[in-house]
Amino acid sequence: MRTHLIRGSLALAVLFVMAGPAAAQSVIRGRVVDQGGKPVDGAVVTIEATESNRRAQVKTNRNGEFMQIGLPSGRYNVTATKDNLKAVQQATITQGNPTELNFQLSPTSGLTPEQIKQNQETQTLAEQAIAAMRAGRDEEAIKLFNDLVVKVPTCSDCYYNLGVAYSKRQQFNEAEASFRKATELAPNSADAYTGLANLYNAQKKFDLAQQASAKAAELAGAVGGGGSAEALYNQGVILWNAGKFAEAKEQFEKAVQADPKLAMAYYQLGMANLNLGQVPAAREAFEGYLKADPNGPKAAEVQGFLKQLPQ
Repeated sequence: MRTHLIRGSLALAVLFVMAGPAAAQSVIRGRVVDQGGKPVDGAVVTIEATESNRRAQVKTNRNGEFMQIGLPSGRYNVTATKDNLKAVQQATITQGNPTELNFQLSPTSGLTPEQIKQNQETQTLAEQAIAAMRAGRDEEAIKLFNDLVVKVPTCSDCYYNLGVAYSKRQQFNEAEASFRKATELAPNSADAYTGLANLYNAQKKFDLAQQASAKAAELAGAVGGGGSAEALYNQGVILWNAGKFAEAKEQFEKAVQADPKLAMAYYQLGMANLNLGQVPAAREAFEGYLKADPNGPKAAEVQGFLKQLPQ
């Protein structure tokens, strides 16, 4: 049932769950804002009696305001939620005395002080792990990320980073296990499959590398609405390393179509064309490299090729 009150066009959902004679009723109202103090439109405010099965629910308006009438006097738990954010307060409602409750929804709202402390400690640990990895302190990063997955067993990014760190140390079994765990926790993660592809490629397990890279390309395409240039390039490198130059060429062609600025894809495309005896196509690809990255690491080499290749 929708009711319009004098306060404005605030639509109210009123629910009466009563047993026996009617009891005294009152009003609860308030406002829900976000972490920056801005009103939250469409937040769901649930009001539940602690000593009975009475329950009411209302949504905030565009000003973040809510109001619920028709509530018997008593003690209530009031919860405001929007998306994945939640805040809870307790309230005692009495007749003739409107109850005012204001909520702020933030990543820490609805958490106990102990939970907030645990979250802060976990965040600090994550920052330390990432810093160690960026600084090349892979052994330290591995220890910290392993500590993190003990605290947060569902952290797919933690397992992915563990896979990268283990790969750099050539601890291939541990790296594979980490990437596999990341794919279990985040089945749609193209990055985790790319990690597996690179790992298998480093071990010259080219069939497995190709399978993982194809899966990464498939997932990247599903998420981005098209092929991922990086994933396509990786597939080409794997095929190149396996000596499958024609198949590698196809992947490099797709990569430069997906991202015309991916210079290394042009370079590898030129090399594939050279190996296939397709000189004009090789020249075109090398020219594409210089256009994409005139001062790139392969620029001098490419310029040398172009001087030697016939027009």
